[in-house]
Amino acid sequence: MHIDLPEKRYYGIGEVAKAFKVNASLIRFWESEFDVLKPKKNAKGNRKFTPEDIKNLKLIYYLVKQRGFTLDGAKIQLKENRLKTLTSFEVIQKLEKVKAELIKIKNQL
Repeated sequence: MHIDLPEKRYYGIGEVAKAFKVNASLIRFWESEFDVLKPKKNAKGNRKFTPEDIKNLKLIYYLVKQRGFTLDGAKIQLKENRLKTLTSFEVIQKLEKVKAELIKIKNQL
């Protein structure tokens, strides 16, 4: 899963939802369910996600949408095996980048 977001300090919920190809309501729901998601809110109450929040969202998305964990299962996985889960997730991301690059090279040939 490749998330295409520019390098910024803060991201709005709309651009985060668009990058993950989900509804903004799902992002808000995950915020209420997972303690690791703590977006900052401005005076109007608009959520501003930091790169750390995006990293946590990627991990939650991976567990729930790609691996098929229930929300309770994903919470347990994040609490008990966070380091192991994070390491395997990072390896998978790197492999996906390599795969995408190889496909790009193949198409250019």
